[in-house]
Amino acid sequence: MKNISFLGRCLILLSLVLSISFGIHALLRTSNGVSPFGDLLIWSYLTNLALAFGIVVFIHSLRHKMKTQLGFLFIAGSFLKFLLFFIFFYPSFTEDERISQSEFSSFFVPYFLALLIETYFTAVLLKNLEKENPL
Repeated sequence: MKNISFLGRCLILLSLVLSISFGIHALLRTSNGVSPFGDLLIWSYLTNLALAFGIVVFIHSLRHKMKTQLGFLFIAGSFLKFLLFFIFFYPSFTEDERISQSEFSSFFVPYFLALLIETYFTAVLLKNLEKENPL
C-alpha cells in the first residue's frame, strides 16, 4: 500500500470503513424493524465520504501555500459539513417535530467515522510537512 498515493490511501480507507459501517448500519436498522435505507442513510454516507475526502484533498492541495492555516481550514471543513447537515438533512429529520435515534445515527455515525479518518490523514499530512521543513 506504500506505492499508493496519500490521497489514494485516504480514499480507500474512507471507502472501506464507511462501506463496512453502512452494511452494519443497514443490518442493525433491519433487525430493529426500521427500513434499512430510510432516513437518508445512503445519502448521508455518500455525502460524508465526499465531503471528508474533499476536505483532505483541499488541505493537501494547499499544504505548502497555507501551511500555518491548515488547522483553520480543517475546522472550516467541519463547519461546512455541519452547515450542510442543517440545510439538507435536518429539515427532513424534523418533519415529525422530533429526531429519532435512527435519524440521529443516520447522519452522525458516518460523520464521526469520516471525521476520524479525515483527522488522521490531516495529522499525517502535518507530520509529513514538519519532516520536510522542520523549524
